Amino acid sequence: MRRIQTSARLKSNKQAWPISPKAARTPKNWAGWPEQKKFAFILTHDVESSKGYEKCESLVALEEKLGFRSAMFFVPEGYKVDPQFRHYLTSHDFEVCIHGLKHDGKLYASKKLFKKQAIRINRYLKEWNSVGFRSPFMEHELEWLHELNIEYDCSTFDTDPFEPQPSGVDVIFPFWVPREGNNSGYVELPYTLPQDWTLFVLMRERTIELWKKKLDWIAEQGGMAFMLTHPDYMSFGAKRTRFDEYPAEYYEEFLDYVKSKYEGQYWHVLPKDIVRFWAKNQVNKGKDSPS
Repeated sequence: MRRIQTSARLKSNKQAWPISPKAARTPKNWAGWPEQKKFAFILTHDVESSKGYEKCESLVALEEKLGFRSAMFFVPEGYKVDPQFRHYLTSHDFEVCIHGLKHDGKLYASKKLFKKQAIRINRYLKEWNSVGFRSPFMEHELEWLHELNIEYDCSTFDTDPFEPQPSGVDVIFPFWVPREGNNSGYVELPYTLPQDWTLFVLMRERTIELWKKKLDWIAEQGGMAFMLTHPDYMSFGAKRTRFDEYPAEYYEEFLDYVKSKYEGQYWHVLPKDIVRFWAKNQVNKGKDSPS
């Protein structure tokens, strides 16, 4: 499911990660988060396979127990997504989003193919009443994504040299992606906390110290702590984990850390909420991009 890099590249890339200091620059005319919160905190999950889908209820229960809500990104033609489960999510203040069409790494093989698949993706967006999208493997062509009927995309990151398309956008805030020739566009939400797969499967980390380190830095900068995890790689209740899994207790421990250290200081909302806030209060269309 994931693409493995060589150990040599892993060693060299680790030196430039997980913090890129220049990513802390604030957007033009930035007035801060609602309710004078110190930083924004967003939870999202890519459900890459049927194995991950089977764990979603356990993940949702964990978040509900701790008082958090998240956005689930499903692969509509990768496995069956029960309409009743989608309804449960949206009726309990979670969000349902689209994660490509198939999780096969071929979405951007050509612009012609992308446009063909975009037709089907738009059908799922409408059927599921979804407004958010993320590409498999974090591959992206931001201009092509104007073919989709979305309010936001989150296929980028501030810094993550371990991804197949490793160039980061070097910003820990949302930004506007305008469509050439008119005033339309969408908001891009880069993830800013290290992916769970990178930490616990690729690097074999056995603590959440890197999550905590990056979160503390984002909080200091007043940015957006945007998290991407995968139920596919979480292990719920097992005495021993597989080589491609990590204990879900790591994720629970991190959420407890956020609550205990930053209670009352973070603005915890869904991606669609932060996008609508951004579009209403912050976007200076055509001038908000980090490029």
